[in-house]
Amino acid sequence: MKHPSNRQFFAYWDEKRGDSRAPDRSDFKPDAFRELLGDIFVLACDEAGRYPFRVAGTRLSALLGRDLKDQSFPGLFGRESRRDITDIITAVTEDMLPAVAGITATSDEGAMHFELLLLPFNQRAHAPMSLTGLLAPFESGHSRLRNFELTSWRYLHPPTERLVPRALRKLKLARGLMVYEGLR
Repeated sequence: MKHPSNRQFFAYWDEKRGDSRAPDRSDFKPDAFRELLGDIFVLACDEAGRYPFRVAGTRLSALLGRDLKDQSFPGLFGRESRRDITDIITAVTEDMLPAVAGITATSDEGAMHFELLLLPFNQRAHAPMSLTGLLAPFESGHSRLRNFELTSWRYLHPPTERLVPRALRKLKLARGLMVYEGLR
């Protein structure tokens, strides 16, 4: 991570998770990272894969010139990057892998560069999945950003155990009689 805000937020997240793969959302206390709140957001994980904003920091909303609540996070990205950002968010939530990405956006003032940090929350039964993130700008003086594009990304601290494909992991959770279509 290059941006000091992302390093600070990641250190807090890492401390709260302890030996778990991710911390519970209820463990987060905003007072601990008050100066970062303007750049922090929380995304909900819906079935349609829209990943709408549940909460968005004031600086992030100001940079985009609108309230972001209930708007799709991948919808901020251009067509070329939308599928990649959706895949990254899916890996963060389902595989519990923190991710960091480089992002470029355009405004009337020119290009603006960001570092995006995406962090999972612990999954709890009967509770909607969500994740948190921080979009840290490297420059200032821009407004009404548009055309977000991914320039790079990587996952942080992959787990030591082998990841089971998502489809098999979902089957592993099922109990009782299962019907497998197409098998003879």
